[in-house]
Amino acid sequence: MTVLKGSVRYGSAALLVALIVAAPVAAKKRPLVAGPPIMMSDNFRTQVQAAESALRARDLTNANARISGLMPASDFEAYVAAGLRFELATQRRDVQAQRLALTDMFKTSALPRSDAPRLRFIAGYLSFAVGNYDDALAQLDYARTLGYDEADAMMLRADIAMRRNKPKDARPLVRETLSRQRAAGKDIPLPWIDKAISMAYLAGDWADMGQLYRERLQRASSREDWRSALTNYLSASGLETQAQLDLYRLQAANGAMASERDYQSYAQLAEKAGYYAEAKAIIEAGRKSGKLTPTQSVTSQLLKAVTPKATKEMAGLPALAKKAATASSGKEALALADNYVSLGQFPQAVTHYRDALAKGGVDVTRVNARLGMALARSGDLSGAQAALAQAQQGDWASVAGFWSVWVAQQNGKLAA
Repeated sequence: MTVLKGSVRYGSAALLVALIVAAPVAAKKRPLVAGPPIMMSDNFRTQVQAAESALRARDLTNANARISGLMPASDFEAYVAAGLRFELATQRRDVQAQRLALTDMFKTSALPRSDAPRLRFIAGYLSFAVGNYDDALAQLDYARTLGYDEADAMMLRADIAMRRNKPKDARPLVRETLSRQRAAGKDIPLPWIDKAISMAYLAGDWADMGQLYRERLQRASSREDWRSALTNYLSASGLETQAQLDLYRLQAANGAMASERDYQSYAQLAEKAGYYAEAKAIIEAGRKSGKLTPTQSVTSQLLKAVTPKATKEMAGLPALAKKAATASSGKEALALADNYVSLGQFPQAVTHYRDALAKGGVDVTRVNARLGMALARSGDLSGAQAALAQAQQGDWASVAGFWSVWVAQQNGKLAA
């Protein structure tokens, strides 16, 4: 059987015992394998089989009585009895008893050498689970000398460091574990990524935090996953206003606006950036979804303030377009394109972002990030990826990274 707890998965040593006792061993006369002989008396083997039957039936009272009554007379019988105690403790979810049973197994010479490294790791995990961190590390060290230094062992070392309030010691272990998994082409369990995200947050490493969230979204991309990633990243990363706005736009594109706070924060940010029509549209969308109500004071006052400004904003577009057409730099074209994005007119935005790049005098990284977003929303996914790949500096690298994940997912849906 297997036990799953936290990020550590391990197999029960009693499974080996079950295989052994199922074989027709004819008492002390006929060992089946070379090396330490597998020998049980007929009476002991009968008692073991009865205990195993009770364990399979999950009749724990009967199993306990059978196992408690075992009287091992050889080293191998002691090993089998300890394995059964381990299995019983596993079914009872008694971690302390599991750990004691393993200790009894280690005391015997019948423990197969091939099982010893993994079982030492399991002993370390069980000691960790009961709060004996010194023994946990000692067992992990022992397992490593036997050749067991797998990813789950490194993550357990990180867990021990965190329990001891040493996040600076834990984070390198987690990062190395994830790097090993990636290099080996193995999937990284989502709880491990979540742990790495938490550690990046504690360290204030927003670039790593964003990269980890994007890696996670490539594996789990429900609306809830997107909302969790974007809202947590936005709350911590300290992005500039324009970059924050593009992540709210991505959240909306995913249908991941799920609360009053989402709509209110997005609307306030759009208003702060001077995109009054967008702020108005977000408040109206929030009311239509039922997440905002007309009695909600903050957004009601905001809607009242931005409505006349939105009308004026839209009326000023022709003059802004005329100015952009005659300007020698790309700044006016960029401002015009940004306005078109705020209005959801993405094909027009694409045209003017390209004008801005052609004329120059603009932040190329920002323009490419916005161009990629506008192309994606226009349906040109390959063009979007090409543009987003050019936005790899500062805050806009994170924005482009999140949008790139979304574009890849849209490509996947089309392929399907």
